[in-house]
Amino acid sequence: MSLDEKIAGMSPRKQAVMRLSHEYGMPNRVETWLDAGIPMVIDRREGYRLWDMDGRELQDFHINGGTYNLGHRHPECVTQLLQGLQTLDVGNHHFPSEVRGKLSKMLAEHTPGDLHYTLFTPSGSEANDMAIKTARKVTGRKKIVAFDIAYHGSSGFSGAVGESTNAEYFGSAFKDDFLTVPYNDTDALEAVLKREDVALFMVETLPATFGFPLPDTDYYSQVRALCDRYGTLLSMDEVQTGMMRSGKLWAFENYGIVPDMMVTGKGLGAGLYPIGALVMTRTVGAWLEEHGWGYVSTFGGSELGCHVGLKALEITAAPSTRDNVADLAIFMRAGLDGLRDRYPFFCDIRQLGVIFALGFDHEIGGMKMATALFEQGLWAMFASFDRSYLQFKLGILADRAFCDEALGKLEAALQKVSA
Repeated sequence: MSLDEKIAGMSPRKQAVMRLSHEYGMPNRVETWLDAGIPMVIDRREGYRLWDMDGRELQDFHINGGTYNLGHRHPECVTQLLQGLQTLDVGNHHFPSEVRGKLSKMLAEHTPGDLHYTLFTPSGSEANDMAIKTARKVTGRKKIVAFDIAYHGSSGFSGAVGESTNAEYFGSAFKDDFLTVPYNDTDALEAVLKREDVALFMVETLPATFGFPLPDTDYYSQVRALCDRYGTLLSMDEVQTGMMRSGKLWAFENYGIVPDMMVTGKGLGAGLYPIGALVMTRTVGAWLEEHGWGYVSTFGGSELGCHVGLKALEITAAPSTRDNVADLAIFMRAGLDGLRDRYPFFCDIRQLGVIFALGFDHEIGGMKMATALFEQGLWAMFASFDRSYLQFKLGILADRAFCDEALGKLEAALQKVSA
């Protein structure tokens, strides 16, 4: 079927966007989404709702991996950005900055242990790149280990870490130096670390792209001990699981450990300005004291991005937000448990705070449910590395009425897919 046939019946404006994107930017993505029955072009957006260009309203349970933790265009964050535009711009990355300094201090105050120095980047991918470079500098080693189901970005080194399909596609897998181990397997990890040539174990606390699998209760405490024993640094990638989604500001706090480095992004910019950050202990970040130009980025630590980040972190870390996440976690779980009891096709629930992944009894059950939910007016993304699961990412400022509405749509989708 031709593109014109696939987009027939759409509004002229939406057809124009489809053709433009197909011709100049993302031909394969356009075709893939059309073939999947999800012909979405996002138009208006507000709170935890999206409106497709054809007028369809959707609850947003994708929130772009946590980018919209606080919702789309949170009023206080929009005001913060507009206020910043009165006096600020990107700034100059060579020199000290008041707003950059304030956000660095705020991150140090909101991370446990000796996490102290912050290096700002334009994205989480670049922050993970810098975690790798830092570990190599500090340890004098080259090898990097990650989960075989992990995703840590698409730039340089970050794209070579973990699941390697894309890295292999672009001829940048570096397999001699970038190794993988199974998730939740300390024996496999020790077998690699005991060679004492691994600089860094890079971990996404709950691997998002695999559907947020949960580790054994003591897994991360054992990981921390193994890294200490064999001289390997530990970095926690909190780009998707951080910023209060787990019920704590950073998901690793649920497991009683402190890493040597932490990466954040997405929600730190409130969906209004791209920003990533690598937070390091004083010891690990000591290279900043001797080589201030070891990392330079024109847009890393943009003053506008940091200005928005101050407000986003303030709202996210507020006790009222923490209490709301705790309430929603219990309320939504009760509703999901009820649906799972009634629909055998819905076979699993993974949860930490308002991080949810829903498992279905079919190898592409998550994909089927994504399409069915889209038809019901809810957008949630399947887990790309295990498409039997659906990422079901509730916003941290949502309310019970929003949850009830979503549970009704989920039941309608289950009725259709289970029929």
